[in-house]
Amino acid sequence: MDNNSEMQVDTQKIRDLINQDKSMIKLMLKVCAHCSMCAESCFLYVHSPDDPKYIPSYKMLNSVGYLYKKKGNVTWEDLERIKEIVWDNCVLCTRCYCPLGVDIPRMISLARKICRSQGVYKEYNT
Repeated sequence: MDNNSEMQVDTQKIRDLINQDKSMIKLMLKVCAHCSMCAESCFLYVHSPDDPKYIPSYKMLNSVGYLYKKKGNVTWEDLERIKEIVWDNCVLCTRCYCPLGVDIPRMISLARKICRSQGVYKEYNT
């Protein structure tokens, strides 16, 4: 991508993706008690217990939760920050467990989908 297209965020596309799962997102965000009981289910957090950015609820709230709160009106920098959360701080192993029933892997997957829709994704060396 050239620099000009990288800086363009299709906020309507993001809103459309959010609206497809709006009721589920809203429910998951409402149910999350911010209790951090999901923390121990994440092996990344277990290996870095002093770093809250690895707590599954933190990842969910600061990715899809942020996108939902902003109604898709985000900047390229916001998407780059979310990219770090959902790809660098999460391997989407689906082991995270919420005792209240929040489907954290589904929320992280949705955040990844939204990022990919804007051309923002983890690039791997081959």
